[in-house]
Amino acid sequence: MRMLARRLLLPGLTTLALTATGCSSAPHTGAADAAAPATLAPAGDGTSQQLDVAAAPQGTPTPAAVARAGAKGRTEQSSFKVASYDQASGRAVIAKAPQGPAPGKSTTPSASAKPSGSASASASPPADKPVAVGDVIASAPAPGAPNGLLAKVTEVVGKTDRGTEVKTASTTLAAVLNDDKADGKVPVDPSSVTVEPLLKGVTFSWAKTGGVKFGPEGAKLPLGNLRLDVNAAVDTAPDAPASAGASVSGFVQLAPQVEFSYDGSGGSGPRGAFLGMSGDWSSQWKLQGRAAASTGAPKRIPFAKLHSAPVIQVGPVPVVVNLDMTCYVQVEADGRVTLDVQQDVKGDFKVGGTYALGKGWTPVSQSNVKSTPVTATVTASGKVKGALGAEASVGLYGAVGVSADFAPYLRGEADAKASASSDGKTSLSGSWALYGGFDLSGNLHLQLSLFGTPLFERKIPLGALNREWALASGHAER
Repeated sequence: MRMLARRLLLPGLTTLALTATGCSSAPHTGAADAAAPATLAPAGDGTSQQLDVAAAPQGTPTPAAVARAGAKGRTEQSSFKVASYDQASGRAVIAKAPQGPAPGKSTTPSASAKPSGSASASASPPADKPVAVGDVIASAPAPGAPNGLLAKVTEVVGKTDRGTEVKTASTTLAAVLNDDKADGKVPVDPSSVTVEPLLKGVTFSWAKTGGVKFGPEGAKLPLGNLRLDVNAAVDTAPDAPASAGASVSGFVQLAPQVEFSYDGSGGSGPRGAFLGMSGDWSSQWKLQGRAAASTGAPKRIPFAKLHSAPVIQVGPVPVVVNLDMTCYVQVEADGRVTLDVQQDVKGDFKVGGTYALGKGWTPVSQSNVKSTPVTATVTASGKVKGALGAEASVGLYGAVGVSADFAPYLRGEADAKASASSDGKTSLSGSWALYGGFDLSGNLHLQLSLFGTPLFERKIPLGALNREWALASGHAER
């Protein structure tokens, strides 16, 4: 009877397509390709201006932006840079920046741009006067500040052979964006992403504009995409035969982008803000063999860590965004079922936090996913759930603002029963079912107050977003 049960092979499952709706710490690795220069246009209320949000140009230094004390609402594209920064003491050295095109500054004068008033000062000439107490500095990554620097000058210590040494204290984006508005999406340059493999058998590929490609799959990828391939063994159930060795193989392909918005038109702090990450997602993965029994929690196997610190130019202000992601496979099984499953997943996702005056911060979590042809063979009885997902975080100037966990999965179960009688008659019956789905969860963090909004007391959950759909089921008997 045992042999009969083990030899029950349920039919392969065929094509199905369903839709589920669903401040410095790490090294800077680059920025996205230069977008069109930022231009300024007056907002509808005539007091604030709409700032373009674009990727900071590559190949040229990014000067710091300075909001001058006593000149409320005026932020300048300066001629300074942060030559060094000591996080422990808050001391920085400010020096003359190399000359080059001013990021975020239009090459043609705008008739509608005002010469002064708020962050509109990117239309002003570079500031040459030294920094003073009360000035606010927004800098791209610099020595000692790999995730950039956003700080207020509290004391001018004096001149050194490297520049002017100052003491600083933390501040917020409201101090440099003031009463202006900004809203935009910036794709992450895949070549700026650093990858730390955590398992053998992990490869990294990407393709970017200009025909530049990297890795074995780079030639096949759409522009702006990055891809991780994995082929790894997972623990096999102790009593499984050698032929039931367990493994996971497949890939994750992403085209991530940063979403940023700010509305300071109220004049006394932001009226609205948004920070998040979105993008296209596709993955294909295969789970084979008899996975080891789980002991309570599912077994999660991280296989790669990714990091990027793109600089986006919000008018004259360089804003450093820190992105981190850990890709993983996860297996939850009872150790009795042997299976061969494969799933293709395509879709998109969006996670973030949005702020509105009077309402505070609220989470945003969205996903539209389709599962394309699925095949599976399940042997014997048992349950299994496998996922290929990613833990991600997005923040500003090295502070985490939003964390999320996105995990498309495949779940299968089978039940086989066999009987035999003394007259030699046997019977065999079995039922099976297969489900596709995804889980999306995460949190908003206190560091979102970096926008200049009020603190909240604890993490705010994104709320668990789960969608599951039946792929196939059946019954076999003989």
